[in-house]
Amino acid sequence: MPTDIATQPKRNLFSVNYSLVDYETASDILIDHARINNSYGLSALAVHGLVESVWNKDLNQKVNQIDMVVPDGQPIRWALNYFYRANLKDRVYGPTLTLHVLAKASREKLKVYLYGSQEDTLNKLIRFIETEYSGVQICGVHPDRFREATPEEDQQDIDKINASGANIVLVGRGCPRQEIWVANHLGKVNAVMMAVGAAFDFHAGNVSQAPAWMQNNGLEWLYRLTKEPKRLWRRYLLTNSYFIYLFIKHLFKPSLQQVKIN
Repeated sequence: MPTDIATQPKRNLFSVNYSLVDYETASDILIDHARINNSYGLSALAVHGLVESVWNKDLNQKVNQIDMVVPDGQPIRWALNYFYRANLKDRVYGPTLTLHVLAKASREKLKVYLYGSQEDTLNKLIRFIETEYSGVQICGVHPDRFREATPEEDQQDIDKINASGANIVLVGRGCPRQEIWVANHLGKVNAVMMAVGAAFDFHAGNVSQAPAWMQNNGLEWLYRLTKEPKRLWRRYLLTNSYFIYLFIKHLFKPSLQQVKIN
């Protein structure tokens, strides 16, 4: 079994255990586990997911069960660098990490299963993967039910994924449903499970990504807000504001120092 503790030290930021990794290290670890069909979970968690985890203790517990939680947003990276001097050069953005993993999976002819999202999006994503990463074998697809599965349906899903021989399951159910799904299927699904929901729409071509300068300066949320104001305004108003509150709270209260996991 791959040993990755030394390559992904963790730090607790506002109650979530983040792995201090870059794209290369994270994708190498994921491929190592995928190669041997080890049950392993990843979440690319930005500000929204972090704040939701702070507000919801049950969700927090689920997120911290996931093997690797990467700093998806620039504000997460900035906070980790400030409180821990983590020296992270960049965030680990879910859609970009997905491309790193697909590139390595393509070279190794690994099998990828797509779980979640809508059928039309999945068809577009399949075409993208087959064009850009021809070595990847799409071994199964499961559109989201947009409700929780019954115990019988869930077991059928597990059996179907495992029977497909999938090395990697890309999970696109939206945060936090995808994080809960990954946590609940650790030890049940014999594959690497990646909660990277935004990657589905971006790589399917449904949603355009923010310009690089906006991404690098932590302004991707503003770009997405201009594209989907009715859906996203409440999320960003509440979660971004609360993240700033958490940062200031931990900044001025020594008793709330962060915790080193290893």
